[in-house]
Amino acid sequence: MKSIITSIDLGSDSIKVVVGEIFKNKLFVLASNEEKSNGIKQGIVTNEEAASKVLKKCLKKVEDILGFKIDKTVLTLPSYSAVYIKGEGYTQVDGEVTGADITKALQASVYKRVSANLELVSVSPRDFVLDSEEVVKDPKGKETTRLLVNSVLATVPKKNVEGAIELLEKNGIKVVDIAFGVLADYYAYKTKEMQDKLGAVINIGEYKTEIGIVSEEILVASDVIDLGGRNIDRDISYIYDIPLEDSKRLKEEFALCYKSKSSAQEIQEVLTKDGETIKINQYEVSEIVYSRIREILESAKKSINLLTKGEISYIIITGGMTEIEGFQKVYREIFGKDRKANELRVLGCRNNKYSTSLGFIKLYSDKLKFREKDAYTVSEEDAESLSSEKKRIDENSLLGKVYGYFFDN
Repeated sequence: MKSIITSIDLGSDSIKVVVGEIFKNKLFVLASNEEKSNGIKQGIVTNEEAASKVLKKCLKKVEDILGFKIDKTVLTLPSYSAVYIKGEGYTQVDGEVTGADITKALQASVYKRVSANLELVSVSPRDFVLDSEEVVKDPKGKETTRLLVNSVLATVPKKNVEGAIELLEKNGIKVVDIAFGVLADYYAYKTKEMQDKLGAVINIGEYKTEIGIVSEEILVASDVIDLGGRNIDRDISYIYDIPLEDSKRLKEEFALCYKSKSSAQEIQEVLTKDGETIKINQYEVSEIVYSRIREILESAKKSINLLTKGEISYIIITGGMTEIEGFQKVYREIFGKDRKANELRVLGCRNNKYSTSLGFIKLYSDKLKFREKDAYTVSEEDAESLSSEKKRIDENSLLGKVYGYFFDN
């Protein structure tokens, strides 16, 4: 079975759909699309009808490329009001440990630990203990009669989840797995050197900035700051009395993050809300962008220090804002000269705004591989149609209960 996976990110700025194939442990994008969001604010569905129109438009372009309808997906969620719970459970084993035994132990670690007002988003194994008291990260193939797992359960209020699931289900799409966006971001950029270390993830979004603390590939803490790219749009709009759409365009296409590299001689003419033509120079608008980006990064740094007292070995920083020219310099001012902003350069999605969607494809594949299951959301028949019709790819190439959708995957 081909490992072809659809990933959807319901962002406040745009809805993104990415379909990728994991081939020889590498990710290849088969199709991707994004459409300007409507009916979604801070990652939460606020107007189902408006959001549904955008989702259908976004899906259609991807489906036209692939030649079949998308009916299953993985879905990322914001980590608002996330609660992280320690879990512990065990299962009896007859001989060598299998992926099925791991799933049973993880099921047991969740039992009676998630309150009725919370929804389980993920359960991640920290380690396993065999009856010989040997502690291992991966017990598969080892002889034991009892397998115990220590896990971390990530949960959110049900209201954070239900609207997104209902939106997709009403559009004929089954959600087979969910995850927090910041954990997916980690998987988009992770390296072997990061796997056993403590690190931080920062995703600067449209209305918010999410911060996650990842310890040995497990999300153990998170925070959400109510600052994002929209704040910059509003600053520019207020100062020059211009429409928000024009201020956003100036931010993305004209301004620089680092004001010392900008030029007062670079000019753009813009109409004010009253219809008056004004001239805006690059230096002035870059100063506005620089000031707010510094504030966002300084707030993120404080959040990391509050979330963990451990030594941070790496920082992943992503989101569309990081693509603005000069961002690297501002980032190094706040976090140190040795830090480097991440760059997502996957063929078909060469922009950091796709990190959440792409990362979840890798996360889903890794999770199911660990449990000795196939990872896919596209049927074998549709997957084969991609080959038979010679679609071009890179040459290298509401929610179920805990014991339902979650452990079926």
